[in-house]
Amino acid sequence: MFVQELAPLGGSLGLSALAAVLPLATVLVLLGVVRSKAQHAALAGLLVALVVAIAAFGMPIGQAVSGALQGAAFGLFPIMWIVVNALWLYQLTVHTGHFDVLRRSFGRVSDDPRIQALIIAFCFGALMEALAGFGAPVAISAVMLVAVGFAPVKAAMVALLANTAPVAFGSMGTPVVTLAQVTGLPLEQVSSIVGRQTPLLALVVPLLLVMIVDGRRGLRDTWVPALTCGIAFALVQFLASNYVSPQLADIGAALAGAAVVVLLPHARRPASEAVRAEVLTGTRTVTQERPDTRGEVVRAYLPYGLIIVIFAIGQLPPVKRLLDTATWKFHWPGLQVAASNGKPVSGNTFSLPFLNTSGTLVLLAGIITAAVLAVSARAAVRQWLATIKELRFAILTVAGVLALSSVMNLSGQATTIGTFIAAAGAGLAFLAPVLGWFGVAVSGSDTSANALFGALQVTAAHKTGLAAELLAAANSSGGVLGKMISPQNLTIACVAANLPGEEGKLLRRVLPWSLGLLLVMCLIVYGQSTPALSWMLP
Repeated sequence: MFVQELAPLGGSLGLSALAAVLPLATVLVLLGVVRSKAQHAALAGLLVALVVAIAAFGMPIGQAVSGALQGAAFGLFPIMWIVVNALWLYQLTVHTGHFDVLRRSFGRVSDDPRIQALIIAFCFGALMEALAGFGAPVAISAVMLVAVGFAPVKAAMVALLANTAPVAFGSMGTPVVTLAQVTGLPLEQVSSIVGRQTPLLALVVPLLLVMIVDGRRGLRDTWVPALTCGIAFALVQFLASNYVSPQLADIGAALAGAAVVVLLPHARRPASEAVRAEVLTGTRTVTQERPDTRGEVVRAYLPYGLIIVIFAIGQLPPVKRLLDTATWKFHWPGLQVAASNGKPVSGNTFSLPFLNTSGTLVLLAGIITAAVLAVSARAAVRQWLATIKELRFAILTVAGVLALSSVMNLSGQATTIGTFIAAAGAGLAFLAPVLGWFGVAVSGSDTSANALFGALQVTAAHKTGLAAELLAAANSSGGVLGKMISPQNLTIACVAANLPGEEGKLLRRVLPWSLGLLLVMCLIVYGQSTPALSWMLP
């Protein structure tokens, strides 16, 4: 049995924390300063974590390696299993041309560019975040906005700012699922609190989008549909994350936001030629677009409807119990780890939910979609393999980050750092979102930031007497605001909007928005840690 120590280096907590932070520092420096590729930074950080675990924290070599393999296994299944199948489903709609049908249906809702920004960047972008994540929402939204006539810089800004509120529940809830796994907290609790923080962003972001598109006039003319869209999105995201399923939070919220915009008479008013001339300063992509039949439109929306139905059925207690019977829980080979109090840690066991996992349910929706859209089995398999090839570096990165996180957690490095930073006391509640924001800013992923810092937040919370669930959730909620300034997302936005080499210019445009919203989130979390806003928590 390996027993974790809080201060293995000469009994000094500060010196031990300094050693423990080396793996994280390695990743952050390689990403933010050296500009290394994410997969290289993750693997380098993992190597440093193994060296620190063995040399400084006294973890046996076999157990350290076994812990790394366990983390990598979790990164592959269920995390990347979710992402691969979700992105495959989207690729099927592109392959069959139904994605273009979907795009045209959006364009027919309104010719007002401010409303189009809400539908394309905020609502449809959230739907893409729910299904694919990992840069897909920004890329697709930016391309569509440029196609309807937005100036490239404005299209990129709108796409980046819109990709905030849905991020914590993106990729079928992957960030909160990861957060629950690395912290040992119940998924329901983590999801519930995140669902009482990020919806507050959803109330504000649509208003900011119409301001970016058309300044004060845009806010004055379209504040009603923008606010209504934000309220619908926030309400459904809150209800789904708290009472239904975190995997459905963004899908339901995106569809609700789009529905109210479509149904609101105010949003369907045609924009004046002056507005269109001033706002749409880019080159519109003119295509020969034939009218789409009702059947084509229904089939274009079918994949998303299938996911909602399948996930809803999967949440029914009898069905959920049946799916749970295919879950394999076992003691991970080679791990015998106890916390500093002598009790075995939860990381000694591993769970493989073969059926009751988002990836399998999305795969089922994809198979049905392929059948309805008349995609042959060979073509569907070819698309699935192409998706894996497209995501190969993301798969390696996620596996590396989760392996690093597992080694840090099992060796006691995360506990040591958390105990050290607990000296911030009650002020830690204000700083907790900043840690998540920083993690996403350098890694480009809320999932990675939760894996890296989730356990630290929980340890620090225990030492300061703050609610562990609150600080863990704050890590994810603050993290979503770092996504718009991450080098990965900035590059994706520049490529999609045809702005080669303009990452620096784009960063200067979006950084004030990121910092301003981060301050708001810090105040929200701090308020929730005090009697002032504690009533918001479950």
